[in-house]
Amino acid sequence: MFKIHLLGYKTSIKEPDFTFLSPHSAAMRLKKRFVKTFPEHSSLPKMKFKHALKQYHPAAGYTAYMRSILSSGTAVLFLFLVDLYVFQAIKTVTQNLDPTAQRVIYYLHWAVFAITAGTLVLATATRGMPPNAFKTYLASTLFIIFASKLVVVLFLLLDDTVRVGKLVRHYAGSDAVFDPSRSKFLSQLGLLAAAVPFTAFIYGMVKGAYDYQVKRITLRFPNLPEAFDGYKVLQISDLHTGSFTSTDPLKEAVQLINKQEADLVFFTGDLVNNIATEVQEHIGTLKEIKSKSGVFSVLGNHDYGDYVTWPSAEAKSENLRHLIDSHGKMGWQILMNEHRIIEKDGQQLAVLGVENWGNKVGFPKYGRLEQAYRGTEDTPFKVLLSHDPSHWDGEINPKYNDIDLTLSGHTHGMQFGVNIPGWKWSPVQYVYKQWAGLYKNGRQHLYVNTGLGFLGYPGRVGFLPEITVFELKRA
Repeated sequence: MFKIHLLGYKTSIKEPDFTFLSPHSAAMRLKKRFVKTFPEHSSLPKMKFKHALKQYHPAAGYTAYMRSILSSGTAVLFLFLVDLYVFQAIKTVTQNLDPTAQRVIYYLHWAVFAITAGTLVLATATRGMPPNAFKTYLASTLFIIFASKLVVVLFLLLDDTVRVGKLVRHYAGSDAVFDPSRSKFLSQLGLLAAAVPFTAFIYGMVKGAYDYQVKRITLRFPNLPEAFDGYKVLQISDLHTGSFTSTDPLKEAVQLINKQEADLVFFTGDLVNNIATEVQEHIGTLKEIKSKSGVFSVLGNHDYGDYVTWPSAEAKSENLRHLIDSHGKMGWQILMNEHRIIEKDGQQLAVLGVENWGNKVGFPKYGRLEQAYRGTEDTPFKVLLSHDPSHWDGEINPKYNDIDLTLSGHTHGMQFGVNIPGWKWSPVQYVYKQWAGLYKNGRQHLYVNTGLGFLGYPGRVGFLPEITVFELKRA
């Protein structure tokens, strides 16, 4: 039995099996057992159960720690096997070099592996802590090198397939002499091919992250009030201010935004990476964003502090309050499951904004569209700000077919892909049906902005930071 003292209750409940559970999963399992005994407390946050676990069952934290060690150990082993395989190509290509030059290249190869393995172990040990700029750029550079090595692996696999085929023919009685050595040509080709993603990702860090693009889109609606014909709406999204190491890039972005002279400016979530203090040094810059009828904003999944460890539920709630206050300090009107009516020449359009609502596993459904929608039924034209584009198919289309335009962000276009006229591709498209650009369903439109900032990888390849300007026209 597991003894627990929570909210004044001293009781014993059947002990859950905490073996190899993360702190989150262990807390959720404990909560499930506790609520069976005290159903009136089903709304208790999981943070209280995390603290109870630490106090009354330290072994639960120990098993989670052992699990993290096992995971990082497996990852380091995988890294080693990849590097050992790629090392075969390096040895093949450098076999005719001076021995001193060979040793230098070999030492560099294995030094990069040691740094990568050490960084991975450190990242596992400090999981839940906000990263700093040095850690972000170091981890990104190491990831780029590793991803480039995987390209080499493809060519080595091709080489090994050919070698196995030769070996089979040799033992099958062929007169051909079997040569077990690797193809120098394929090894060279693999290393050259690896230079392509390596160069692209490095360029994305140096240049792509701040190469701000203005996209202009004309949208036509038969029900748009005449007073709003030609109305200019500007959208930005996913600033992730915690990723910026200087205020200069956002100052440049704000100047570009203001040059558009928009009637309305919308921000569709993810102001920070994890904590409210990330935006503090940028408040003075972002409050300079101007529009004729105001700036409206909503929260994204990263704005709630769900991805860091907090000392208490109260601390997490206080962080969210500070973040919401920051919107106000910038002169932005944050919409928390509510709406505003915009009037022009006696005619109206409604701007609705909801908290994050994700239709994918692991993303919260804080949004209450029914609450934001209430009171807009008779408004002839509606614009919805909702951070996660999966909301469109998850709730908007099935239940609210009179929401004319939904503006989202969230995906970043994965900050990597091919984006040329007539064709766009990114790995994120295998997760999200709507992931970048304009989508239509009958009279309803969805636009997914690929974001102005960046997260994790501090760069962009293909899908550059975006400022979207919509001109609304009456069809």
